[in-house]
Amino acid sequence: MSDIKEIKTALISVFHKDGLDEILRLLDKSGVKFLSTGGTRDFITGLGYECQAVEDLTGYPSILGGRVKTLHPKVFGGILNRRDNATDQEQTRQYEIPSIDLVIVDLYPFSQTVASGASQADIIEKIDIGGISLIRGAAKNFNDVVIVASKGQYEPLRKMLEREGKAQSTLADRLFFAKEAFAVSSEYDSAIFNYFDSLAEHPTALRVAIDGEKTMRYGENPHQKGFFFGDFNELFEQLHGKEISYNNLLDIDAAVSLIAEFSDPTFAILKHNNACGVATRDNILQAWKDALAGDPVSAFGGVLVANREIDGAAAEEINKIFFEVVIAPSFTPDALGILEQKKNRIILRQNKQLTTTRQFRSILNGALVQERDLKVETPDDLRQVTIKPVDADRIEDLLFANKLVKHCKSNAIVLAKNRQLCAAGVGQTSRVDALRQAIDKARNFGFDLNGAVMASDAFFPFADCVEIAHNAGIDAVIQPGGSIRDNDSIKYCDENGVAMVMTGFRHFKH
Repeated sequence: MSDIKEIKTALISVFHKDGLDEILRLLDKSGVKFLSTGGTRDFITGLGYECQAVEDLTGYPSILGGRVKTLHPKVFGGILNRRDNATDQEQTRQYEIPSIDLVIVDLYPFSQTVASGASQADIIEKIDIGGISLIRGAAKNFNDVVIVASKGQYEPLRKMLEREGKAQSTLADRLFFAKEAFAVSSEYDSAIFNYFDSLAEHPTALRVAIDGEKTMRYGENPHQKGFFFGDFNELFEQLHGKEISYNNLLDIDAAVSLIAEFSDPTFAILKHNNACGVATRDNILQAWKDALAGDPVSAFGGVLVANREIDGAAAEEINKIFFEVVIAPSFTPDALGILEQKKNRIILRQNKQLTTTRQFRSILNGALVQERDLKVETPDDLRQVTIKPVDADRIEDLLFANKLVKHCKSNAIVLAKNRQLCAAGVGQTSRVDALRQAIDKARNFGFDLNGAVMASDAFFPFADCVEIAHNAGIDAVIQPGGSIRDNDSIKYCDENGVAMVMTGFRHFKH
């Protein structure tokens, strides 16, 4: 038996009408009868097509302010009846239920209404009942019915209708649309649950639904499969270069999270999610030069990010090294001409900032969820704890270093001077090791650490780090504080003329 099914009757009830006219034209061309409700029916008849009202089929008007329109046995019987089931067919004849072969429906904009800051009453009214029921019913009966659950599926529907020049579907078509329909319904229900869960004192479950699957070439390593789910194009426009990899995405996320901390012209270079060069300057060209000076070796093959337009002069300098990705809010035409000389180089224009407020990761047989670390310390957060005060012009360097250490893998130490990263020690099992790593690295690249500042992502349990830093020439420190032995570090600073401030905010990044 052929799995091809002819479409004779279509039920159409949509909130968004854009793009529907072309679908209607193709269906009408094949003689498909239309069945609809309210505003959608007005739209269809306004285009000159005949369309039966659902109210005429069911014998009931739209009631309860529009809450009940399609919830009727003649509608759901028409969708759910199994064409190869004799009992189903006998009952549809007995109760005069017409078969419905195609359902085109979308859902009230619940998430958009929540995001708009609407009242709870308005939000509740955007919980779709009839639409979600139509989607589930039609998707369940995919053996006989095609379900189109969002305008995002109009394009594959159009291709299906044009494939043979007639309104018909294969089983593979119907399975595809059913799968996509359940993706829509699960995302919708997740959004509703998350709204109600946000009203509770504590969350009770994790419900995540992210559309937009993209298969990567591989995961972190070639033997691992990798996928990305999300709307990358909402944040970026890829102007040039090869396909973005799994590891590229991790570095891009780290890069844009870091650069978002800065308002003055800043350039950052990242490698394996950690900054190896950062500088804030009066212009982006000088910011690039001083960021590169922080570690020109690690910059090779790195990810570059700027918070200002990259012009031709900056591009000329950037073009001198090999790198994987460059990100900026804009590029001048001559800059693009220079940077596009390497065919595989990924050039991204960042269209908007990250707006997510939660992070989650799989762990054991579950998931960890937390708020993103969005705390940015200001001068008001700094508590002077040493006899020697921090000069006003040093506060800027301390806050600069503190922004960087927040984005380094723990244990982390950042050394900075004149709004430039001198070196960072990252991912060490000991804070002393992180500091020594940073000092050795800074010296290897010719930095004079006299007058530099040190930032730590967490407190110092002993005075050893401030002593090592002081001996290297560092004379100002920023750290969270909170150790039972804070006084050991404070005492050393007081005895050796080192200034220290505490913020009260730890920035672990595991």
